[in-house]
Amino acid sequence: MRMLLLFLLFSSVLTAQDATRFESAIRAFEAADKVEPVAPGVMLFVGSSSIVKWNTLGEDFPGHRVLNRGFGGSEFSDLLHYADRVIYPYRPGVVFVYEGDNDIAAGDSPKQVLKQAKELRKMIGKHVGKDVPVVFISPKPSVARWNLKEEYEDANARLRAYAEKTDHTYYADVWTPALRADGQVRDDIFIGDNLHMNDAGYDIWRAVIGPIVDRLAE
Repeated sequence: MRMLLLFLLFSSVLTAQDATRFESAIRAFEAADKVEPVAPGVMLFVGSSSIVKWNTLGEDFPGHRVLNRGFGGSEFSDLLHYADRVIYPYRPGVVFVYEGDNDIAAGDSPKQVLKQAKELRKMIGKHVGKDVPVVFISPKPSVARWNLKEEYEDANARLRAYAEKTDHTYYADVWTPALRADGQVRDDIFIGDNLHMNDAGYDIWRAVIGPIVDRLAE
């Protein structure tokens, strides 16, 4: 019994720590918003480090108001936790979501990824608007995590199928164009860690997501 109580206490501490591990990043967003308020209707990009490091996001989609609110290392659970501070207040016209990459690497199953994606979609529909489009950007392939290829492919297939049957929900496939003709991941689109992308990697994202941005802006 004593061991069980210690385990439960330890687990609760970990959960509390995890729930607030991005608090400083979220507070930084809130401080920036006080200095320069964001008008409603922006195209909001949220998610993990691949969003954070998209430094040319504003330049890549000229003529559109885009806002980067990614926080590196995040998973779907983190975005669910902070949705009331990093999504709802902006009253976005479109929400682009990049999560699932770290989730799979941390041991979540493709089924768990889809479950949380669905939960996030419902929350956005409830608190922002049922007609507000949500675009799930597929978890990308990478050299560093190629050993998890099958799990990523499964998660992406689930996200695609969900988007295709759900109103105002879209799937942006950045996985397929990052592969070579032989089906292996390209090794020229990453920085030294073989996980995060260089400019060539973001060229792929811009080519895939650009038409979606233009379509949803009409």
